[in-house]
Amino acid sequence: VQLQASGGGLVQAGGSLRLSCAASGRTFNTYAMSWFRQAPGKERKLVARITWTGGSTYYADSVKGRFTVSRGNAKNTVYLQMNSLKSEDTAVYYCASRPTPGPAYDVWGQGTQVTVSS
Repeated sequence: VQLQASGGGLVQAGGSLRLSCAASGRTFNTYAMSWFRQAPGKERKLVARITWTGGSTYYADSVKGRFTVSRGNAKNTVYLQMNSLKSEDTAVYYCASRPTPGPAYDVWGQGTQVTVSS
């Protein structure tokens, strides 16, 4: 399985972007899909997560109320709708597959750059 992230770009503060992460390869089966981000010189941090069955979600405090994670109807795509973007949201965003309820991630997308200008 491969994950392909897309949708990043340059946006002004207060604007919106929608990131997509599409799975390809063998039949995709996972416990949850997550979005992480990594700003220059900082550690990669979890932004949002959605379980593949049930659709339970988790958000980092820094994005609650502004970001929404969702699954596509085809069930091989996950989205991250980002509204009210701030300069501190600038980072490379990665999607990742979590195959079990444990902490490990087995497949990562290549990352997509989000730049928010103030």
